[in-house]
Amino acid sequence: MPGIRTARTSRTRLLAAVAAAALAALTLTACNDDAADAGGKGTSANSPAPTAPPAASAPAPAPAPATGAPAATGAPAQTGSPASAKPSAKAPAAPKPPSPADGKAVTCEGSVTKTVAAPLTRPVNHLLLTVTNTGSAPCYLYGYPAVRFGEAQSVPPVIEDSKPQAVVTLKPGESGYASVNLSATDGSGAHGRTETSLAVYFHGPSGNESVGAGSNPSLPAKGLYIDDSLKVSYWQQSMDDAVTS
Repeated sequence: MPGIRTARTSRTRLLAAVAAAALAALTLTACNDDAADAGGKGTSANSPAPTAPPAASAPAPAPAPATGAPAATGAPAQTGSPASAKPSAKAPAAPKPPSPADGKAVTCEGSVTKTVAAPLTRPVNHLLLTVTNTGSAPCYLYGYPAVRFGEAQSVPPVIEDSKPQAVVTLKPGESGYASVNLSATDGSGAHGRTETSLAVYFHGPSGNESVGAGSNPSLPAKGLYIDDSLKVSYWQQSMDDAVTS
């Protein structure tokens, strides 16, 4: 039976061809799966290169502050002046009031002078007062010395004929003079007594009051004899004028 055998052979070949085609399809599928697994674990030559992640976008700027408020910045506010800033100029000092050190003349009185009392032999019964300017500015000797011996409550009168033509002015270190007539030379004075202390006060421009500090010049240890004829001269610029008053 040649026809039947030929038919069987053709059927057998067809089945073999179908089986081979199915096996080839299975094999191709398995290869594709293996390649996919390898691509997950590593980079194949045909795989596209990985791309860099996108750059982080800059933060949005802060909203503008309300009108009148300072804009916020990332740096702290600077409170001190920069090192290169120039110092501000100082306010001018207020002018000082005039003082003796500025050379303006003042009234001679105990705080700016030194007074010395020296008995004279000629004329007799007289005492010479010497006032020296110890300050740093000129001073004026107004009128005459107001002297008080011991506990006297009043000052002796002045010899009017001894009044100088101008106020005595003493520059620093200079001296002015006045004489004191202690007692009558003929013994006619009343209420004679001996005094051991003396105070000298200074007049102001008006000549009616004492100003500033007084002075207490030393007297001889035995004291000085005085009576009611006690008188003083005006202040003089020279010693000779004081002695002859």
